[in-house]
Amino acid sequence: MLPLGTVKEKLTDSFSRLAGQRKVRRGLAACLFFVLLTLILSVEFMPQQVNLVVGQVSPTNVFAPRNVTFQDKVKTEEARNLAANQVEQQYITDPRVSVDVQQNISTLISVIADIQANPELNDNEKLAYFKDELPFTLTSDVLDALVKPDPNSLERVKNSLTSMINRAMEDMDGVTQENTRDVTNSLVGEINNLQLSSAYKTLASEMVRYYLRPNKFLDIEKTQRLQEAARETVPPMMVTIKEGEKIIGVGEIVTEEHIAKLEALGLSRPILPVSSIVGSALLVILLMSVVLFYLYQQNREIYTHPGYLYLMGIIVLGVLGVSKAIIAINITQWPEFGALLAYVAPVATAGMLIAILLDSRLAVLVVAMISFLLGLMTGGQIRFAVVGFIGGFAGVYGVSKLSQRGDMARAGFYSGAANVAAIFAVGLVGDTPIGLLLTSSMVLGTVNGLLSSILTNGAIPYLESVFGITSSLRLLELSNPGNPLLRRLQIEAPGTYHHSLLVGNLSEAAADAVGGDTLLVRVAAYYHDIGKVKRPFFFIENQIGGENPHEKIAPTLSTLILTSHVKDGVELAREHKLPQGIIEIIEQHHGQSMCSFFYQKAMENNKNESITEDDFRYEGPKPQTKEAAIVMLADAIEAATRAMQNRTPGRVEGLVHKIIKDKLMDGQLAECDLTMKDLNIIANSFIRVLSGIFHNRIEYPDMTKEIERRENKRFGTRKQLAGKGTG
Repeated sequence: MLPLGTVKEKLTDSFSRLAGQRKVRRGLAACLFFVLLTLILSVEFMPQQVNLVVGQVSPTNVFAPRNVTFQDKVKTEEARNLAANQVEQQYITDPRVSVDVQQNISTLISVIADIQANPELNDNEKLAYFKDELPFTLTSDVLDALVKPDPNSLERVKNSLTSMINRAMEDMDGVTQENTRDVTNSLVGEINNLQLSSAYKTLASEMVRYYLRPNKFLDIEKTQRLQEAARETVPPMMVTIKEGEKIIGVGEIVTEEHIAKLEALGLSRPILPVSSIVGSALLVILLMSVVLFYLYQQNREIYTHPGYLYLMGIIVLGVLGVSKAIIAINITQWPEFGALLAYVAPVATAGMLIAILLDSRLAVLVVAMISFLLGLMTGGQIRFAVVGFIGGFAGVYGVSKLSQRGDMARAGFYSGAANVAAIFAVGLVGDTPIGLLLTSSMVLGTVNGLLSSILTNGAIPYLESVFGITSSLRLLELSNPGNPLLRRLQIEAPGTYHHSLLVGNLSEAAADAVGGDTLLVRVAAYYHDIGKVKRPFFFIENQIGGENPHEKIAPTLSTLILTSHVKDGVELAREHKLPQGIIEIIEQHHGQSMCSFFYQKAMENNKNESITEDDFRYEGPKPQTKEAAIVMLADAIEAATRAMQNRTPGRVEGLVHKIIKDKLMDGQLAECDLTMKDLNIIANSFIRVLSGIFHNRIEYPDMTKEIERRENKRFGTRKQLAGKGTG
């Protein structure tokens, strides 16, 4: 048997290994998210203050702490049931029943007539046949009378019963299950008034009693439909409780009306039924499954990245938690307004955060999910869900093309305006008083937009830092020329800085043309050569009228200095905590290209020595994304174009295509996802931008001689005037 300490150690090690597995961590996170979300939906923030049940004797006096208007569900249900009960029952008539009854009577009379007229039968035999053929029992004296043939009486019975059946089943209200007995008695009374013998009256009466049956049946579906329509016409029975009003006193028996008032005031919350918790849990599971299935099908990158899933879960829980807290607020001075506070639920915050940090289409799906849950939290009030979805969608739209910080404020404005319109529209549908409607839509809609914008701005820096995500706002901050690293580049390597700006313009236009991340490409281009600040004068763009230091050193050393600016740039980027996406582009923007100038120089200087191309190539890696490849191409093309002596449009176009072809043939674009079509589009985009940068200018004439001529003329005129004056 192992010692207790050894057992504990093994269990600890097993648990540590289990917790370290990725699938286990994701499963635990999903379970935690599921439990927290179910609790937010099911548990009320306000604790119970009065515990009373129907039938209990109240141990205390309870007074209303504030004004409140609520729907009395018990009285409303009673009024609606009364309206439903007043609806007349609807029937459907079966015409075949009348025909069948008349046919049965006619057939029986024919049988009786045949027995009476049969000459081969004596009276006893006829009596025997009557007893066998008649479906009902007649007395012996009636049977004795029927033995004697009387075709006139039989015909009168047949005609009379046919007329009566037609009138009762077709001309009048018909025969129902409820009035069959009454109709039968009525017809028997009419038979007694016929000019017939007693025996034939008895025969006719028994046939009516035996064959008459309902031909009019209750139409349950139509009746229920009319009853439901009648119920819907009854408006909710609203009850207003005044502040200080006595709800229940000591010794009073608690009724359902008392409980309803206590719940409306928030003084008593019924114990949450297990079915409600189970239902909320099932809905959470279904919604989680929908989102995960969508990610699995449409965005596998987010699905396989645990950090992104954790981020999405935190955003959903945070927004729903804030919404739950807002819903729990009680405004005692204006309870009708307080009942609409769910309109302030910042659903747009979730949409904007996910759109900025992850994906816009996913943001719309999450907004729809949160809106649905908001409706569930407010007791199934769809108006809050509708407003939440519209405002959230507007917020997603507002940040979908985020290109500057002012767009965040505009997104909040879009969301607020959409909320105002949605609240007003939903209020019109719900017959909200016009004064309350105007106030609530303007105030609550505007507050929602402001709150969503503030929460988004406040949360983004923390979420970016914790989850290592580069948002558009972060990129915008880095694109500011006042950024310390860009400022240093501008001062210490001005030529490189200007080159980076032009590369940024080229890269942005190309990325936009092929559907790349334009903002990331532009900002990464600003920083792609940041490593040159360590040795700026070894790069030609920063050598202003001085000697070229590469003329005094070996080509291999020159190559080492040039290629080291990539590694230096990566170190500086990490030191200044630049986003990983920018660092990767800095690292990949030369790929494994060769410094051909110094390679050729080395070949010329060392013809007898073996020189390999690998000694004159960058370390790489090659561009892994279309954004990194675009920066590589823009960097090479801008530098080559600037070095051209005669930049005609045709030569520029040829140079662009040549550089792209060289990079392609050298294998530098083999690991990114650019197609040949994309490369053609990128080339055309570069040519268009370069045509605008290096366009032909008008040669202005030398104005020096013209200015001298005008000055001489002016001074000469002054001298002449002065001479005339003295003369």
